[in-house]
Amino acid sequence: MKSSLFLSPAAARATRSIGHLAYGSRYPAHTVQHRLTFTALSHRHSRRHTFALLPTTALSSWPLLQNPNFLTGNRNSPFRGMERHCSGSSINRNKGMVDHLKSYGVIKSKRVAEVMETIDRALFVPNGTPPYVDSPMSIGYNATISAPHMHAMCLQLLEENLQPGMRALDVGSGTGYLTACFGLMVGPQGRAVGVEHIPELVSSSITNIEKSAAGKLLKEGSLSVHLGDGRQGWPEFAPYDAIHVGAAAPEIPQPLIDQLRPGGRMVIPVGNIFQDLKVVDKGLDGSISVRTGTSVRYVPLTSRDAQLRGS
Repeated sequence: MKSSLFLSPAAARATRSIGHLAYGSRYPAHTVQHRLTFTALSHRHSRRHTFALLPTTALSSWPLLQNPNFLTGNRNSPFRGMERHCSGSSINRNKGMVDHLKSYGVIKSKRVAEVMETIDRALFVPNGTPPYVDSPMSIGYNATISAPHMHAMCLQLLEENLQPGMRALDVGSGTGYLTACFGLMVGPQGRAVGVEHIPELVSSSITNIEKSAAGKLLKEGSLSVHLGDGRQGWPEFAPYDAIHVGAAAPEIPQPLIDQLRPGGRMVIPVGNIFQDLKVVDKGLDGSISVRTGTSVRYVPLTSRDAQLRGS
């Protein structure tokens, strides 16, 4: 899925009100393609038309979209030209990637923009892959690094819980990109913790972070990456003000709820075939509220052996 959200002016005008952009989650390696084919869905009942861009892997959850005329590659579609602009990118700088995400309304927060400019994504993708394309990329072991817009979305949802001095947990930390972002946001007086169950990814993510602007935090100990089953969280540094989960759970794991501080927030994809990004807030009295965000497609939150088998 090496595609980009960087559109031409004509395509941008056609998608002035963009809906769900959740094509950038952690797909299994065998589903990563070199190009996305987008589907445009017009919500006719709203006063303004809103267009939702969905991956072809999500078409099964949208029966009305089986009509090939909805596909951007179809000559009858008004969005046919968009595919050319979404399938590649001339962006070759980290700041350019961030600027584009800002210009299309994906990044809305100055603070999120600053941290994504500071942590260079090129340090966290495999050698030889275009680092600034808005697409998930395979990192081996049936895992991927999420697309930049998904990282931005999660950082914005968690921003208020990533203030200096707070604690953040990144479950399924992969290459370490979001863990590094969390570290910068909570600062040296806070604590950023990554948990990953693939030993090779733990080792490589530490190397990646060492090369990044968050390297000093890793050296000083306020940022750390651990080998473990993320479904159990990481109790040593709990409770956490912010928890991010990078794989889809059939239901929200109770240990993660338990490790969320009152007043804290967790962002987690939930579901099997059909998945939604859930925003879980814990009240100061310990009560739990859950709201549903965008539809997404992530690899399962499962055991290491099951992930390696691709099951």
